[in-house]
Amino acid sequence: MDSSLEGSGTAPHPVTGAPFPSPVPPGTGWPEDPAGRDTPVAGSAEEVRALARSAGDLATLEARISVCRACPRLVDWRESVARSGRRASFADQPYWGRPGPSFGDPRARVLLVGLAPAANGTNRTGRMFTGDSSGEFLYASLHRTGWAAHPVSVATGDGQSLTGMRIVAAVRCAPPANHPTSEERTTCAPWLSRELDLAGGGLAALLCLGGIAWDATVSAARSAGWVVPRPKPRFGHAVRATLVTPSGHEVALVGCYHVSPHNTYTGRLTPAMLDDLLVGLRTDSDG
Repeated sequence: MDSSLEGSGTAPHPVTGAPFPSPVPPGTGWPEDPAGRDTPVAGSAEEVRALARSAGDLATLEARISVCRACPRLVDWRESVARSGRRASFADQPYWGRPGPSFGDPRARVLLVGLAPAANGTNRTGRMFTGDSSGEFLYASLHRTGWAAHPVSVATGDGQSLTGMRIVAAVRCAPPANHPTSEERTTCAPWLSRELDLAGGGLAALLCLGGIAWDATVSAARSAGWVVPRPKPRFGHAVRATLVTPSGHEVALVGCYHVSPHNTYTGRLTPAMLDDLLVGLRTDSDG
């Protein structure tokens, strides 16, 4: 642990107990941090495009995503929450306060695409869908259906892992009111497009949580040179379409209602509904 982080202004990581400031600087020992002190930082949409395009592998891509500063409104929000907007129940913890890198199997056959990090979830823990009620619902189902090692995802360094699946997002920073602007979605899009570039040949399916993730995935696939049906497939729960990579490889596009409390508390999305989709993805990934 960097000795310069010791002292006032830090809080102990909930798993390791090591002290970190909020937000967490890259390369300072945070568990599962993909970035280092010398990871290049995108400060504009043009730089996002350049750094995404030149990322030669997933590890490099995730490191660059995790330090991106291209959207001023999102940077201000995620860092203000980390510094002074922490939820009372987490006031004794450090907040990641950076973009959420992808999480899971680097050789995944299935990508699960979410909308954006939550201010007190991924923005706190540094792991996708970790530390909030949406994540509790999702990881319980992922564990029941054999994708996740544990039924809960508490914090980085807790031993959670995914086999055959990786979780990504349309937007990588926590947005105010959970609503990224169209400009922010466009700026962030090259990260997802490059993820598809790097993973495409090995993918069997893309599971999109909600309409925004569905639209972002379709757009990213087109940008990556994939063949997308026309007219564009419309989002719906359990709706399926087929995308084709530039090499001719077919990938299933699958819709799922988002695991937000609005959907899960009202019964619009039940555990059985999500389990059914995740079990079905086994057929795709084993095919």
